Amino acid sequence: MSLRGRLVMRSRRKNLHKRRSALIEARREEWGIQLWREILDIIYPRRCPVCDKIVLPEEGLVCQGCRRKLPYIKEPCCKKCGKQIRREEDEYCGDCRRVRHAYTEGRALFTYDSIMRQSVSAFKYKGRQEYAEWYGEELAKHFGGQLKRWGAEALIPVPVHRARYRKRGYNQAALLAEQISYHTGLEMDENVLVRTKKTVAQKELGTRERGKNLQEAFQLRKNVVQYKKVVLVDDIYTTGSTADACAKVLRQNGVEQIYLLCLCIGDGF
Repeated sequence: MSLRGRLVMRSRRKNLHKRRSALIEARREEWGIQLWREILDIIYPRRCPVCDKIVLPEEGLVCQGCRRKLPYIKEPCCKKCGKQIRREEDEYCGDCRRVRHAYTEGRALFTYDSIMRQSVSAFKYKGRQEYAEWYGEELAKHFGGQLKRWGAEALIPVPVHRARYRKRGYNQAALLAEQISYHTGLEMDENVLVRTKKTVAQKELGTRERGKNLQEAFQLRKNVVQYKKVVLVDDIYTTGSTADACAKVLRQNGVEQIYLLCLCIGDGF
């Protein structure tokens, strides 16, 4: 074999060795993570995000009894906000027929019934941040294809006011977006919007008051938004006032398409 041939073969063997070493290291890291998760599951058993009882490892992240009761949104659903509606001949829910929303289109995973109200309340107000792992996995599984069809460039969590963040210790929308990003590979950008106004909780207000409550509540963190198509992520959608307030700020600053992905949404009947 010529000198050139020997050098080429030597180079190929080195590259092969590097690839094998990298693969072995990746597998070791994966095994280490899996072992660590198994240890944590023994010390701190997973709890079902619906009933809060301990979940058996073979059940996954939610117990089988609760999985059968989950209020997944099914067709027909509103073509604007994603609420489940009663009649197939209706394209939009009553709310979206009355209101011109600032966002482009939205989708949600669950109807906000008594089951999800209890689950989200624990997630949002009782420190059960670990629920986001299952929520985000389900959102990614059901809407990963939709995110691609939308051509989204980034996930933007709806921000909470700094006072609420200090009290709660986290932004539940950011936890959801982080998990969706992990499962889909779509970038999460938490540094686009900021909530500058500490508003009254939306659930305490009527439809008209909600819009007024959120006027000038959101601003940009940066002077320039680099995206043209984004997905707002939030935990609960009722009238769409929060989504509209965020979407208006984004549109005013160059974002052309603002989509919405929520964990739960109200009835659309």
